[in-house]
Amino acid sequence: MPEPKRLHLLVEGQTEATVVRDLLSGHLQRHGWFVTYSTVRTQTSSVTYRGGVTSWPKLYREIKELLASPRLAVLTTLFDYYGFPSDAPGMATRPAGGATGKVEHVEEAMRTAVGDHRFVPHLVQHELESWVFAAGDQLALLRDDPTIAERIEQDCAEAGGPELVNDDPKNAPSKRLARYCPGYVKTLEGPLAIADLGIEGLKTKCPHFAAWLAAIDARA
Repeated sequence: MPEPKRLHLLVEGQTEATVVRDLLSGHLQRHGWFVTYSTVRTQTSSVTYRGGVTSWPKLYREIKELLASPRLAVLTTLFDYYGFPSDAPGMATRPAGGATGKVEHVEEAMRTAVGDHRFVPHLVQHELESWVFAAGDQLALLRDDPTIAERIEQDCAEAGGPELVNDDPKNAPSKRLARYCPGYVKTLEGPLAIADLGIEGLKTKCPHFAAWLAAIDARA
């Protein structure tokens, strides 16, 4: 039996790492991958922290360091498009039109800039909390508050889907969740709701997410 190919996910923070651990890694392993993941480094003076994407040059260096491993078959990313560094490839040349076209443009520019066929860039449209919006019913059950599901369902209907809820600083999904769910713990409640929804439910409600998984599965 051939040894599974190694897939590494470089993620933005603790919430993303939890979603990889509790949901994505199992799906990917069932599709034949050996999965590893790490949180992006953030260096301040002489101290290195984990979490947060602050600039493209720092991110580029870390991507290249990971790709230096010949045992790595695929490197992919789990970063929010909302707040992504303005100096990243493609950010200054985003086309007019819908959000999906803009995100795909930046992802393709990142792929070109890195220049390695093993790199499959992925930006969550617009942020990981859009996946929590997809799991609005599950979040409402966790909190025993049906009004949460009603508010999220209305927002998604008005935007055209969870991934299209806007990235306005006051109305991004994370900002709305803070209003709808007093005391919301993003590193706990969000991953739990997403895991309860499951991969297939998330794929149904989030086409950009589904396309990313399909691209990875095709390489297994």
